Amino acid sequence: MTVETNENAAPARPTVVDRASWQAEIDQLRVREKAHTHEGDAIAAARRRLPMVELDPAITLTGPDGPVPLLDVFEDRRQLIAYYHMWRDDRPAAEQCEGCTFFNSQVRELSYLHSRDITYATFCQGPFDESVRYRDFMGWDVPWYSVRDCADELLAGRPFFLMACYLRDGDRVYETYATTIRGFEAMSPSHGLMDMTVYGRQEAWEDSPDGWPRRWEANSPSVWRTGERPTAHWSRLAAGHSDDLRPARR
Repeated sequence: MTVETNENAAPARPTVVDRASWQAEIDQLRVREKAHTHEGDAIAAARRRLPMVELDPAITLTGPDGPVPLLDVFEDRRQLIAYYHMWRDDRPAAEQCEGCTFFNSQVRELSYLHSRDITYATFCQGPFDESVRYRDFMGWDVPWYSVRDCADELLAGRPFFLMACYLRDGDRVYETYATTIRGFEAMSPSHGLMDMTVYGRQEAWEDSPDGWPRRWEANSPSVWRTGERPTAHWSRLAAGHSDDLRPARR
């Protein structure tokens, strides 16, 4: 499928009809939407019934106060969601992972999770002191840990691009679920909102009518970048925040 390159060309539009005809089409689609919602509920129910695997609660991460056991990352809550944030060593902020920046930047208000006995935390692939400056540049206030020295224990051979859910039962810790790639869309309200618009995500893989804009190739980093840096950077720079990841000079 060819991606449109002429951004100034007027894209095609849907057919114009009267409101009654429009409502009839939406009513027909709503049946499918409701079925989709119910299937999602059924999948979530199956997810709650998955078995789990036990982990060593003493697996040691690095946090703001130094080494910390996995058990303490729960912050005394029963459940933990961890997003594994990829890191590019010795690269400036502009070259850090655009996909991780996209997904992690959309998890902001944590109080709703906390009210359900769930902690959310970022497990970063990079060293703590450097990577936490990236978190601070982005204005994120999620708990941040480096798993550089324990990723092999946590991932058990899986690639780093991962989100995982954990359960604490007293002093024991279990992994209950994990997902990757499009499974991350649960973290991204932007995707759901885009999907409701007439032009969708404007990505080449989408099933759209002829003439609809397709500005991005599938799986291209440019999906999450604007002007050679992760898109979410621009608002932070405009607000005067420094993206310098180097240690502060004494």
